[in-house]
Amino acid sequence: MISCRACGATDGQVVLDLGEQPPCDLFPPAADPGPDPVWPLRMWMCARCALAQLAEDPGTAEEPAGVEPKALTDQAADAVARLTRAGLVRPGATVAEFGSPHGGSWLPLLRAAGMREAAEDEPADVVVDCFGLMHEPDQRAAMARRAVRLAPGGALLMQFHSLASIVRQGQWNALRHGHFAYYSAPAAITLAASAGLRPGRSWTFDLYGGTVLLELGRDRTPAAETTRLVAAERAAGATEIPVVAGLGRAVEAGCARIRERLREHAGERVVGYGAASRAVALLRRAGIDIDLLPAIADISPAKHGRRMPGTRIPVVSTAALTHPIPHAVLLFVPDLEPEVRAAFPQLDGAHCEWIVA
Repeated sequence: MISCRACGATDGQVVLDLGEQPPCDLFPPAADPGPDPVWPLRMWMCARCALAQLAEDPGTAEEPAGVEPKALTDQAADAVARLTRAGLVRPGATVAEFGSPHGGSWLPLLRAAGMREAAEDEPADVVVDCFGLMHEPDQRAAMARRAVRLAPGGALLMQFHSLASIVRQGQWNALRHGHFAYYSAPAAITLAASAGLRPGRSWTFDLYGGTVLLELGRDRTPAAETTRLVAAERAAGATEIPVVAGLGRAVEAGCARIRERLREHAGERVVGYGAASRAVALLRRAGIDIDLLPAIADISPAKHGRRMPGTRIPVVSTAALTHPIPHAVLLFVPDLEPEVRAAFPQLDGAHCEWIVA
């Protein structure tokens, strides 16, 4: 029986089942013939608190080997600028950060703005959690730990990939092992309430198709934009099991589209770009292997000489994008398109086709 990672309820439903999948951040050496270990990968949604979450936990340790994309660093700078204008980032205030296993930190930006990093046992005026909370198996306990770090009057800034955006855009391959929770704004607010925190202001960003930054504190009152956000997500069905279950219906259509596009280029040189976690489930469910996609280029040297989990597709350096120029590039993370096209203008000059997963 599945019990909710936030409220403990057992009333809920599996809304997305991707079958057995390999760990998406454990890249075997390219010469390793496999087979790779696999575990069930399912999203379950609580009928009581509306938290969408990972149903099973295989207990695999994450081994991040990626390079933080420019889209993410640009968004962090934008967020800090907005928080500065809102008066939350200010010289002399203290800050603590709960980081993500994928790396990246707002601390350099916040120190540059005059904030001081709080000592480990010191309450902080601002606690930052940028995509960190979703990696915690026990959601209620994890939220409580973040609340404990707050100084009186302090704010927890929680950033998350919006479940509403995931559902609206059919981003079913956002589901992965190690990501234990997927938040709508209403579900995030309900989880925060379990630790005595209330919502204040909120900000939205285009990152990953829709990202929310939520201000939480013990003495906050919901701002108008937060009230509108919650209402809009409820109206869109982000808290409703039948609506979120639409992700399951998007799987086969998405897989079929990518398979067909690659088959159109059979006999031509096609290279993937971005050995991202979301590519793993897509490749396995779509049955795409080295015969349709001979290689995936990635900027991270730590992934070179390895292969995509569950496939024979090697991960290679970005030199594969220009020597020679491929007929088509399959891009697994849409947010990367502007920076990749800017870094490799010769692709557009050669009329290389872009296929965006």
